[in-house]
Amino acid sequence: MSRVLATDPVRSLVDAEPVPFWLQDPARPAPLPALAGEEHCDLLVVGGGYCGLWTALLAKERDPGRDVVLIEAREAGWAASGRNGGFCASSLTHGFGNGLARWPDELAELERLGMENLDGIEETLRRHGIDCDWERTGALDVATRPHQVDELREYAGTARHFGVAAEFLGTEEVRAEVASPTYLAGVLDRRGTALVHPAKLAWGLRDACLRLGVRIFERTPATGLSTRGTSMVVTTGYGRVVARRVALATNAFPPLVRKARPYVIPVYDYALVTEPLTDAQLASIGWRNRYGLSDSGSQFHYYRLTADDRILWGGYDAVYHYGSRLSGDLDQRPATFRVLAAHFFATFPQLEGVRFTHTWGGVIDTCTRFSAFFGTAAQGRVGYALGFTGLGVGATRFAAQVVLDRLDGLDTPRTRLAMVRGKPVPFPPEPLRWAGIELTRRSMARADRDGRRNLWLRTMDALGLGFDS
Repeated sequence: MSRVLATDPVRSLVDAEPVPFWLQDPARPAPLPALAGEEHCDLLVVGGGYCGLWTALLAKERDPGRDVVLIEAREAGWAASGRNGGFCASSLTHGFGNGLARWPDELAELERLGMENLDGIEETLRRHGIDCDWERTGALDVATRPHQVDELREYAGTARHFGVAAEFLGTEEVRAEVASPTYLAGVLDRRGTALVHPAKLAWGLRDACLRLGVRIFERTPATGLSTRGTSMVVTTGYGRVVARRVALATNAFPPLVRKARPYVIPVYDYALVTEPLTDAQLASIGWRNRYGLSDSGSQFHYYRLTADDRILWGGYDAVYHYGSRLSGDLDQRPATFRVLAAHFFATFPQLEGVRFTHTWGGVIDTCTRFSAFFGTAAQGRVGYALGFTGLGVGATRFAAQVVLDRLDGLDTPRTRLAMVRGKPVPFPPEPLRWAGIELTRRSMARADRDGRRNLWLRTMDALGLGFDS
């Protein structure tokens, strides 16, 4: 993606606010009070992102008499659930290719369950009256390098055998959908993705939980997990919760179950959003059908139109900091924003002069198999789901069902899946962890350029390990 622009792309960033676009929405609710003293409940949910909110909501829908408490360290939707690109995909396996590589024998069932899950999200939004700019647009994956064309053609053919409605588009066809000189081919799936305002989705789920009687305490970080007889105790800053069962939905933040910590690492992802496009600017790129888009590299970009016709542009860099460092200072990364802006204008040179209004980053949880994994602790009284790797907007609802199935002691088609029963390979300790991730990132960048996976990547493939953007 190289092109000489008349103006420096960095100038498009100079007025951008360093805050997440979605979280600045006027619909943002006032925070709820923190927990003080001791509370008792049937089920405690730790984490107010999508996974925790879905767990609390589904728990009440399954059993309205169940007393459910949810605690959140900041405010519901504050972290990854309010900062992502708003792609709600049907895939439960971080994409078809990852699922095919890891669970080929049950991929058809996983694809069916994923579409059922996406339909279930849409039905829940309608039933609870959640307004979150939901658009069932579908998604378009594009090839921007010659070697990616055959890869997409092969993917489309294989995916159709597993029930995925994948249409291969040649150069003229894909540019007729969205006009970029970088596009060489594409695969269009019209059914498997919806676009959503991610923060409004989180806030809507929060409100639905409150209406059903879930007791939510915000600004209440969990600091410890222990047993008390047949119950579990979670300590917080100003008190504690005694619960019969605990569901942990803490995303990239250190799990309260120590044995889960080697399986997940925090990775920072970054995004930009433009000012609203004019009718002429929209016409120049021809993005009439509003598909969510991504390109086909391992270091890929994801982008979509917002409800007010801005372009959100994110991805490419996935940054791991030595020692699994977490800090609010890492939410802004000018080096990444410069790269993203340059790539944006290379993709859409007809939009030269457009300004970005917001820049932000956020931390996501990733694991070596890219998709969520599940576990229990304390003789089945604690359940957790982690490792969504940035594709959790839809998959978190499925994960919540798995966690509740296990906490309720149910044997279901979900709990019998090999994907659910297995675990990823844990990450090694430092400094091997950081060195391995950096070597993988550099190897993937070369593979994206020339289409050849070096010995390191082939070895990682053979071991079932990985890391991508």
